[in-house]
Amino acid sequence: MAQDIRAGEETYLRYCATCHGLDASGHGPMRSVLTVQPADLTRLTAENGGVFPLFRVVQRIDGRDPLVAHGSPMPIYGDLFEGRDTSLKTDAGQPVMTSRPVADLVAYIRTLQVE
Repeated sequence: MAQDIRAGEETYLRYCATCHGLDASGHGPMRSVLTVQPADLTRLTAENGGVFPLFRVVQRIDGRDPLVAHGSPMPIYGDLFEGRDTSLKTDAGQPVMTSRPVADLVAYIRTLQVE
């Protein structure tokens, strides 16, 4: 099943924009109170040699690769992003299992990439 970019954008605006900003540059309104500054999500591909780091992004969002920000692991969304019912493939063809909300969110984040 294809990812739903519109649903991913809605998820982003609801759960991510507060820290990463409406433009995903990492300058959201909560930035000043975080111990770890939010990443510029528009530069993930550029900062990874021109390849979108799908595996790393999925694991960071769904909590398998925890990031301590403001004293607790990211994400702080309860079970919204739990589950492994959706398969994505990295550019190298490696499958990555995750939840539908994460798959949609990652699809949206991919559309934000700049050179």
